Amino acid sequence: MGGSGLLSLESIAETVYALPMNSRNLVLSLFLLSLLTFFPGHASALDVQFLHIIDGDSLVVVSGGDSVEVRLIGVDAPEYRQEYSNKAKVFSLKFCHGKRLKLVFDREKKDRYGRTLAYVYADGEMLNKAIIQAGLALAFKIKPNTRYSSHFKAVEKEAKKAKRGFWRFGGLKQTPAQWRRAH
Repeated sequence: MGGSGLLSLESIAETVYALPMNSRNLVLSLFLLSLLTFFPGHASALDVQFLHIIDGDSLVVVSGGDSVEVRLIGVDAPEYRQEYSNKAKVFSLKFCHGKRLKLVFDREKKDRYGRTLAYVYADGEMLNKAIIQAGLALAFKIKPNTRYSSHFKAVEKEAKKAKRGFWRFGGLKQTPAQWRRAH
């Protein structure tokens, strides 16, 4: 251990290799898991270029020369022809236009339609949160991508209390999910 009081990699390795095989495997697995937790690596975020908006909660980006459709995690914005759909789309467009974006992933990276699921950042701000905060989308929890679900619900509650966006008039006539089922 030396005078510094810190363990060296050598002494840690000696300790681990002195353990019986089953214990050694467990210790090494826990160590690797802790590294992945604290240093999620390249797969957890991706820098991309904005291409265009589909609607308030969907956009297209360029990554590695390919166009990729992205669906915002935890957000349900009004659908095409639904009240506030244009305002939500314009909000997302203004947020992303001309900017490099960062996509941050949760547990599942793709939805059943093959869209990339992400938290979208521009200039350090998260679009997912911002559109809910503006009262132009609802918090929408879909497991297993629930990292910010409770935060998004709190932001929605605050937007409703402040009467932002569609909350100014008491909310949408139908949620986006109800609209999709009816149309």
